[in-house]
This record gives sequence, C-alpha cells and structure tokens, in this order.
Amino acid sequence: MHPALAFFVEDLPLGKEVPPTMFEKFLPILILLVVVTLVISRLPRVDLGEHKHTPKFRIRRVMNWLPLGLTYAFLYMGRYNLTVSKGKFGDILDPDGLPMMGNADFGYIFGVGTVVYGVSFLINGPLTDRLGGKFAILMGAGGAAIANVLMGLATWTLIHHGWGYESVAKNFVLVFSVLYAMNMYFQSFGAVAIVKVNASWFHIRERGVFGAIFGILISLGVYFAFDIGAMIRDSESLGLTWVFFVPAIILAGFWIIDFVQVRNSPAEAGLRDFDLDDASSGDVGESKTAKEVFSMMLRNPVILTIAGVEFCSGFLRQAIMQWYPSFAKQTNAVLELKSGFVSEHWGMLLCCAGILGGVFAGTISDHLFKSRRGPVAAVLYAVLLVGAIYLCFGYQAGLVGFVVIFMSMAVIGVHGMLSGTASMDFGGSKNVGVAVGIIDGFVYLGTGLMAVTYGLILPKVEMDPVTKVLIDHTADPDNWLAWPVAMVPMAAIGLFLAIRLWNASAQRKAA
Repeated sequence: MHPALAFFVEDLPLGKEVPPTMFEKFLPILILLVVVTLVISRLPRVDLGEHKHTPKFRIRRVMNWLPLGLTYAFLYMGRYNLTVSKGKFGDILDPDGLPMMGNADFGYIFGVGTVVYGVSFLINGPLTDRLGGKFAILMGAGGAAIANVLMGLATWTLIHHGWGYESVAKNFVLVFSVLYAMNMYFQSFGAVAIVKVNASWFHIRERGVFGAIFGILISLGVYFAFDIGAMIRDSESLGLTWVFFVPAIILAGFWIIDFVQVRNSPAEAGLRDFDLDDASSGDVGESKTAKEVFSMMLRNPVILTIAGVEFCSGFLRQAIMQWYPSFAKQTNAVLELKSGFVSEHWGMLLCCAGILGGVFAGTISDHLFKSRRGPVAAVLYAVLLVGAIYLCFGYQAGLVGFVVIFMSMAVIGVHGMLSGTASMDFGGSKNVGVAVGIIDGFVYLGTGLMAVTYGLILPKVEMDPVTKVLIDHTADPDNWLAWPVAMVPMAAIGLFLAIRLWNASAQRKAA
C-alpha cells in the first residue's frame, strides 16, 4: 500500500467503542447547562415594548443560532488542537535529536496564526457585511476543515515516516506555521458570522443574554478542544493524527447543516424584521463602502476603547489557557500540579468557568446595568487584576490552578460582552461585520503579542554546545516567574480602559 494512504488503515478506529468516561466527563457541564437554562428562564423578560417576540419567532431563532453556535464551538476544537498536541509533538524527536516542538516553536507557530487571524478581519469583516453571516460561517467551517485535514496528514507523516518525512521534519516550524496560518484565516470568519447573523435576530435590550450564549459557546469549544481533544490524542485507537481529523469531519457535517438551516435575518426565514434599536436603527441611506465604514469605526472612540480592552483580553485569555497546562506539566517534578484536580479536569473547569462568566456578565448587563456593557467589563477586569497580582506571589502554591480558572471566568465574560455583544450595539446590524472585525482582530493581535512575548521570556530546553546534552530549564518553577508578571500590566491597562466605557451606550441614527 502507498505510504501516503496507509493512515486510513492503520489509524481508522474500526469496531472501537467510545470510552464511557467521555459521558462522565461531560456530565458536570451538562448539569451546569441545565441549571443555567432554568435560572435564565426564571429571570423576568426584558421589556421590548412593541417588539415583543411571538413563540414562533423564538423557536425559529433557536433553530437559527443553535447550529450556527455549535459550528463556532467546533471551530475552537479545530483551533486549539495544536495546543493539545504540543506535548506529543515535544515527545517526537527531529533528525537532530531535539524535541520537534518546544516552547519557542509553539510560541512562533501560534503567534503567526493569531496575527493572521487578527489581520484577516480587514478582509473578512467587510466581506461578511456585504455577503452575509451565512456565507461567512460556510467559509469558516469549510476552510478550517480542509486546513485541519492537511495538518493531520503532516502529523501522520512525522509519526509514520511517510511520504515527504524529511522535508516536513526538517522544516517543521515553517510547515505548521503555514498550515496553522491557513487554518486561522478561515477560523476568523467564525466570530464575524455568528455576531453578524444574530445582530438581526436580537434586540439591543436582550443582547446581554446573547452575550451569555456567546460565552457558553466559547466555553463548550474550549471543552471540546482540551478534554475531548486530549482523549482523542491519548486514545490507542485514534492518536495524535485524529486530533486534527476529528474536528475536520465534524466541521464538514455542520457545513451541511448550516447550509440548510441558517438564515441571515428573520425576513429570510419568512418572519418579520424589527427595529433593533442599535447604532444602525434609523440608517436608511445607501450602504457605505468598506473604506468608509472602516474610517467611521476608527473615528469612533467607543469602538477603539473596546478594541483596546479586547487587546488585553486576548493576551490574558491565552496566557492562561495556553500556558498553565505547560507550566503544570513541565514543573510537575517539583510542584506536582499535573496530577491535581485542575490539571486532570482542565477542559471541563474552563468550560464551567466560561459558562458562569458569560451568564453572570450577560445577566447583570441586561438586568442591572440597563444593557450597558462597560460596567460589566470593569468589574470582571478588577477580578483579573487581583488574580494576576496574586499569581506573582503564589504561582507555586497549590491554589494556582483554581486562581487561573477564576480568571478564565472573568476574561471569557468580558469577551462575550464586548466582542459578542458591544460590537452589535455600537457597530449596528448593518456594519457589525467591520465592528466585530476590528474588535476581534485586536483580541488576536493581543494573543499574537502574548505568543511572541512568552516564546521569548519563558524557559526552554536547550542543548549544551560542548557536552551535547539536553538541559531542561523548564523544570525549575523559579524560571516561570515571567509568566504571571507579564499579565499584570495588561490587566491594569484593561481595567483602566473598561472604566472609561462605564457610561457608554449605543445611539440610534437620525432617520
């Protein structure tokens, strides 16, 4: 058999059953989702006046955002699978005897991908405003599926020394930087798509609830990526290659579902459009060009301030999600965190924290702060700053895992409120693609800065030039102080900018 096709026989999980522990791991999240649903359903409905929705509208809206949202969640599974694979790639040696992927290599690959993600919004934001959110989600799911198949094939080549092994092994960082950048370009359609579509389905007074939904979807995606991805990675019948193949297959399936089910607006679904009361309300003029919309957004101080807050969020969110597992694993001989409760249930706890953060932020935004998003961001950034300062002194203590989970709750709550909700409010349904593009672009530019920063300042595994013996600087916890220290200034800047948004609210256009 040709070696380039052999993986279909060697890795295919024929006749294997799904481990029963999968349900056991997902059960706490399922229970939490049920409790959250019950709590939200018991809250008093926001008064929409003449725009009160009919039961038929509410059912069709769920049928619209649910497949769209699940596609977005599985895009996360196809995005952070590189993070899940990092340790296994480190166990594979290159032709020179060094780990195939070290901290610096991962930082570079992930950094290139996130910068591409952020810059892609300059193209994909206007494209989504012009062609619609349904077009964007189909582009995102289809392109990311293809990119993950290619990364899976490259991984199979490395493991089985298949066709092109020497080229891939000697140029590992270049190959995966290109493939991951391709993946992240298509991934960037996801956030724009979900916000663009739902901007036409949610009134401004109920978008806090959508912010909670947005946070839940992000959290489920993180769970799929970290816990389900880790189960696939460690499975004897699946393994590292299927960490890329599985999300590709799922995304291909959701591409079909979205094509059939998703509609850009209530009118496209045979219902009546309504006044959203956001920044596009009353705007009955001709659509502006992409250049005019970008110019308008970049002159809007509220949009720019939100973008600044989300730049900090991008840095902090990934500083926690990407590096705590590496910190726990690499310092395990001293701190014994890898076998602790947080590390063992990392994906589940991140998911639960994100759900709680999103629901908390959305609920108090609509019901306490009268649909203002700034106060929520300020409260949650205060939590982030306190947590970052504590980690500078207690990052080697037993509570470090629970502190970073609590910080994850805060940062996902902020992200849902600003990227998922405020972008609709201040961009308006007509221009939300560009608005969320600018805001989410800054999120991933912050992530890119994080990747480059930590790739430079975190400890590395190096080869002694004289003895040719590998020296592992990562095993000493004292060498990891830079990890929490770098979070403090970003949390302080984010809090300052969030306070400046305290009284900001969207203004209708004059008809």
